[in-house]
Amino acid sequence: MIRFSAFPPSQLLLRLMAAAMTVAIAPSLASAQASAPRQKAEDKDGPATVSAEKMSGRPDREVILERDVEIIRGPTTVNADKATYRIVEDEVEASGNIRMRRFGDTYTGDELRLRLEAQEGYVLHPTYRLERNNAQGAAERIDFEGEDRATVTDGTYSTCEGPDPDWYLKSSKLNLDAGREEGYAHKTVVYFKGLPILAAPAMSFPLSEARKTGVLPPTIGTTNRGGLEVTVPYYFNIAPNRDLTLYPKLYARRGLQLGAEARYMGESYFGQTRAEYLPQDRQTGTNRYAISSTHTQVLAPGLSYAWNVNSASDDRYPDDFSRTITTSNQRMLGRDLALNYAGNFWNASARMSNFQVLQDPAAPILRPYDRLPQLTFQTGRQDATGFDWNVDSELTHFYHPDLLRGERFLVNPRISYPIIRPGYFITPRLSLHGSKYHLQDQPAGAPDRLSRFLPTVSLDSGLVFERDAKFFGNTMTQTLEPRLFYVYTPYRDQTAFPIFDTAEADLSFAQLFSENRFIGNDRISDANEITAALISRYIEPSGIERMRMAVGQRFYFNEQRVTLGAARNESRSDLLVSAYGRLTPSVSVEGNLQYSQTLDSVSRANYGVQWQPAPKSVLNLKYRRDRINILEQVDVSGQWPFANRWYGVARVNYSLPDRKVAEGLLGLEYKADCWVFRVVGQRTPTAASNATSAIFFQLELNGLTRLGSNPLDALRANIPGYQLVNQPGNP
Repeated sequence: MIRFSAFPPSQLLLRLMAAAMTVAIAPSLASAQASAPRQKAEDKDGPATVSAEKMSGRPDREVILERDVEIIRGPTTVNADKATYRIVEDEVEASGNIRMRRFGDTYTGDELRLRLEAQEGYVLHPTYRLERNNAQGAAERIDFEGEDRATVTDGTYSTCEGPDPDWYLKSSKLNLDAGREEGYAHKTVVYFKGLPILAAPAMSFPLSEARKTGVLPPTIGTTNRGGLEVTVPYYFNIAPNRDLTLYPKLYARRGLQLGAEARYMGESYFGQTRAEYLPQDRQTGTNRYAISSTHTQVLAPGLSYAWNVNSASDDRYPDDFSRTITTSNQRMLGRDLALNYAGNFWNASARMSNFQVLQDPAAPILRPYDRLPQLTFQTGRQDATGFDWNVDSELTHFYHPDLLRGERFLVNPRISYPIIRPGYFITPRLSLHGSKYHLQDQPAGAPDRLSRFLPTVSLDSGLVFERDAKFFGNTMTQTLEPRLFYVYTPYRDQTAFPIFDTAEADLSFAQLFSENRFIGNDRISDANEITAALISRYIEPSGIERMRMAVGQRFYFNEQRVTLGAARNESRSDLLVSAYGRLTPSVSVEGNLQYSQTLDSVSRANYGVQWQPAPKSVLNLKYRRDRINILEQVDVSGQWPFANRWYGVARVNYSLPDRKVAEGLLGLEYKADCWVFRVVGQRTPTAASNATSAIFFQLELNGLTRLGSNPLDALRANIPGYQLVNQPGNP
């Protein structure tokens, strides 16, 4: 390597005669000073290294290079048949078989002119490939406007490999901004398989996964309720922690719906608000709207408030707009406002809440009570000289337009002494439930003030045995964990007490070890009972639970007299059996059974198996039975490759008593190298006697956009284990 500054001109001329000569040229002082603040890993202020089979010119002004030319400076490498390097200007002018690598991106062309430090210049008749997203294209000209910006004139853009891409966009002017990670195209036509499928006077697209302001891909779909649906969202990237999406949606049968969604986040707050409005629905002749808003904020250390507000214009909103704010199964819209303060070992809150009930005439819902307001105070300590203690208290005003109203005050102190040792635990516990009611509009002769105090004593105990075992040939630790839980609560007649927020809890393993059979505080169950359970687990050396089996049952020593219906004279609860296991890396099973020995029948049951032998290959089979709610269903779902690049997706939820499909989904996905096509049909129940049918078509051009309606949320919700076909992933 020869540095011009190190040799007199006479010696230099002799060396310039050598073939395949390499020269390192130091930049001028002015250019070095200008580039100092913008140094990167590659030293742009270092010397430019040039090589060629033939060199001539003045080493302090201009070097002319011919045949097999290579010029390297920092992150830029230029190869050409012929080039001129002007040292003072730090400029390269090259022609013939141009090949350039710049910040990882590569370019070819016929003619190039580039200032190396400023990264300003142009290349004629180029092709290009961008390293960041593997995009490529060709053009009449590319102008470089610095390290991050380039303008492509009369060019193409695609993320497909090869000289004949399946899709590309063609634009009169294409601005690529790597700093902002976005491209902006003017007078653009998108071609797919040689056919134009989308034209726009201007469009933007991402050069990475970063958010950006611009028009989002239009979505097109159809439902039996609204007919053809077309949505053209516009996204505003207001700040790194704020954004806004406007999504006008045209329903062929109903009209134009205007929608907006705002999201925000700060150091002490975050929230999201979404609203939809459809003026003069063509089907109903009314204005239709829905709103959903959540917000949480810390006002001071320990002090915070939050709201969750939901509303809709009418009862039929979830039927007619099942894929918007109010989903098909969302019939009770909550409105909640809460103020909370938390101390070191206590917290207090003030809350106001009510519900809007969207009634289904075929299955009416009883409106819950409003809490206007509800004040709570909770305090407790763990391991206070070996004791755990807690106190919960609450004062609530219950309001209902059609039912009994009143206030309820309750206090519930609890104390326990856990004894936990290797291999066993014993936890005795004592609690007292006290409540007072002040009722309004009571019938004549009925008391308007009621009070109740009930103590509860419980004892929870268990053993843990371990042994080395084998599970399908793998070394495991097997546990055997017997557990006994005893509860005693004396009987009190509570038939005069109102029912504001109480219901009987479904039987489950968690409820077996609860002191009260009811959810809520209006009923305290009498109890003289013991729960027995046995659990066994297989645990891998890493600590992962490979298999779990459990059986449990509650035994009653006295008749259950406090109920929400007829008194029960049973000696035991239903038997619960549960099992889960990953039998192999690709097969997992689960099952839960609630068996009534009194009726000698299964009250509730669900069983399931999942087989996921490879990425994008999953089959699920589930069976559900609920004798109490008269439900029996078989649910089959899956994603499976059935031909080269073709994937099938499906879900069928079949109701055995009705002999019909309750819910269904069927679709196809085709994965090419740089695009994916999806077509999915879905049937979703929106009321007891109504269902919405929809069909989705989507063409995803990798790295550019998704055109059509979006079925991905439906696929993820309906097919456990579903994976995007154009992204790598493991089951």
